[in-house]
Amino acid sequence: MISTEEALAHVLALCRPLGVEHVPLAEAAGRVLAEPMVARRTQPPFAASAMDGYALDGAGALPGSCFKIIGEAVAGKRFSGAVNPGEAVRIFTGAPVPEGASRVVIQEDVVRDGDTITLGDDLGGKDHIRPAGDDFKAGDRLEAPRRLSPSDIALLAAMNHAELPVARRPEIAVIPTGDELVAPGEDPGPDQIIASNSYGLKALLEAQGARVRLLPIARDTAASLGTALELARGADMIVTIGGASVGDHDLVRQVAGDRGLALEFYKIRMRPGKPLMAGRIMGSVMVGLPGNPVSAMVCGHIFLRPAVDAMLGLKVRALPRMQMPLEQAIRPNGGREHYMRARLVEGAEGLRVRVFGRQDSALLSVLGDADALVVRPPDDPARAAGEQVDVIRL
Repeated sequence: MISTEEALAHVLALCRPLGVEHVPLAEAAGRVLAEPMVARRTQPPFAASAMDGYALDGAGALPGSCFKIIGEAVAGKRFSGAVNPGEAVRIFTGAPVPEGASRVVIQEDVVRDGDTITLGDDLGGKDHIRPAGDDFKAGDRLEAPRRLSPSDIALLAAMNHAELPVARRPEIAVIPTGDELVAPGEDPGPDQIIASNSYGLKALLEAQGARVRLLPIARDTAASLGTALELARGADMIVTIGGASVGDHDLVRQVAGDRGLALEFYKIRMRPGKPLMAGRIMGSVMVGLPGNPVSAMVCGHIFLRPAVDAMLGLKVRALPRMQMPLEQAIRPNGGREHYMRARLVEGAEGLRVRVFGRQDSALLSVLGDADALVVRPPDDPARAAGEQVDVIRL
């Protein structure tokens, strides 16, 4: 068996960026920008008013001074003339500042009488003008790769880009295996259960940026599993769930081997998730996950999320960890790295992590209550309440 760190390195070494496609700006949120983008214009393209008020020559802006209003400037329509000393232009937020004006006095600081304004006694020191290029200038760059946030989309729109180069989404085929499984909504037999792992992994992978093909359940026969693998042909990654252990009905290694699986590793010192394997088959990355629901989902977080990032061309790394104090004492750990389901709780002493008492790898209800994993090294000693432990936030 190899360590979790070694296993992740093997998985990531199998993954490569998948190339670039162009999508409309309106469809790019959440995608990974593949190439730097250069601003095509300056923003704002002109000196603009930051407030509603009156644009005038700042040199004459003294308390009690009077100015004649000679026109108006609104967003989208500038005042075409120039402002001379003793003159003012009524201006609104976002409107171009007219020639000759060097200050905007906000409307609350003036008294207007017809076409004349008188400045108040407390004008403050701000000119309330946004200079041209205050936000960005033509030629400024938004660097790549980066997962595009709503703010990024707004920025790229302001830079005048209607189409963006983004990383192609990896296509991942997910194959649940086992005679004991039926699809949600069906009536299971007396010895069957509902397939849950595949749906949870589909959601996890799609949230990370992949496109997922959820294939039919492969039964515990070489023929059925072989058919499922053929249906997965052409995917960037094939993920099998279950069937990778050592039982007589665990056929994934055998059937995949018959189709040329180049195995990188099999079994890791991890709990939950010992029967994990990875390699290449039929031109695709293949990851075989354990069948227990929590094992599959935890391995999905630890291995598949970074793998998707690698295929998207993002900086590749293990999920970030932070140090956090325990809310309660926990017993010594065994010989495998343990990813314990836990919850962050706010108390009188600040944020702490509460490790759940039940850690069985079949308990989806416990995983559903968890918002963190406490990572215990192999043979970690007992820990007292308040001791610092490694935490991965989910």
